[in-house]
Amino acid sequence: MPNVVTIEELAQRLGRDEVLAGLDLGEKTIGLAVSDASLAFAHPRPVIARKKFSKDAEALLLALASDRVGGFVIGLPNNMDGSAGPRVQTTRAFVRNMERATALPFCFWDERLSTVAAERAMISTDMSRAKRAARIDSAAAAFILQGALDRLVALPDR
Repeated sequence: MPNVVTIEELAQRLGRDEVLAGLDLGEKTIGLAVSDASLAFAHPRPVIARKKFSKDAEALLLALASDRVGGFVIGLPNNMDGSAGPRVQTTRAFVRNMERATALPFCFWDERLSTVAAERAMISTDMSRAKRAARIDSAAAAFILQGALDRLVALPDR
């Protein structure tokens, strides 16, 4: 079974009471969010500081070990015109490498403007610049995951 699936295929492959994890892959950190069991809300988790791939994969899977994660929604950083730039290739390579570390499926999700939206939301709550910097990647991961969760609700079989 392929590890990269559409959101519709991901919904069909999720087991009972499994949750989804959202990822925002940055150069220095991996933003992380996890859904609730009802797949209605995305909750940000602490970021993972990136080192090298094997350590990143280990830290990611360890961070999610206590959750019943049934799949990943990972932000795909397309350019504003929809074209794929170098960051898209890096994200796809990360997922290809993760296929050796886990059998869980991955779904790419367009993340254009997710960081901007997450930052605006944090600014609207008067969060300090320092706190925003520490939480922005996980907030973006939650924004990405929430978009996918909202799409799941609209699927006919859900």
